Amino acid sequence: MEEEFNILESIKNIWDRKIGILIIIFICLVIGLGYTFFLVKPLYSATSKVILANNVENENGEITQGEITLNSSLLITYSEIAKSDTVISKVINNLSLNSISVESLRNDITVASTEDSQIIEITVQNEDANLAKNVANELKEVFADRVFEIYGIENIRSFEDAKVPTSPSNIHHFKDIVVFFAIGLVLGILYAMLANLLDNTVKNSNDIEKATGLNVIAEIPVYEFNKGRKR
Repeated sequence: MEEEFNILESIKNIWDRKIGILIIIFICLVIGLGYTFFLVKPLYSATSKVILANNVENENGEITQGEITLNSSLLITYSEIAKSDTVISKVINNLSLNSISVESLRNDITVASTEDSQIIEITVQNEDANLAKNVANELKEVFADRVFEIYGIENIRSFEDAKVPTSPSNIHHFKDIVVFFAIGLVLGILYAMLANLLDNTVKNSNDIEKATGLNVIAEIPVYEFNKGRKR
């Protein structure tokens, strides 16, 4: 029972400092929104897709299970080829992106395979939405040509062209509001707990009993005589 009382008392002490908690939450929200609106540089992501197809069909014109398994085993290798110096350098030359280095462009490229499928997604992130789209589409073509040069097979087929992204991929205002609100709430509660821990003033009879070990026999209430008096 004593533990339950202490928990309730702690909650009450925190609630008594609700104004300070609200101020801290407000400050965190202002800082967070200022950061996301004015300091975060918007980046746009464009994704093109290719599919691993078979270039040699069996007698019935169907793709065999063995050929599908072979293509799946090459997914990781193909991902490395798509981000190789040879492929990226050719993309830079084809698009006349002389101001962008190979390493810088490679850092903006993500190659991933869709789970349980033969589709490879090539995503390019850049400050320029049109540039991201152009690089993603050009990389798709150069990547397919490079695979043919290495393996002598044409099993990379275009599945979907990248489109110009209309909104940044690295900015989510609602999510940022929730995150900074949570940070402010945690900091506010920590402030209230620390303030109560350092506060050694006497507020009620319980504080007197804890400090002196004596029982309080009686309490004198404070009555405000002017409260409620008519003018």
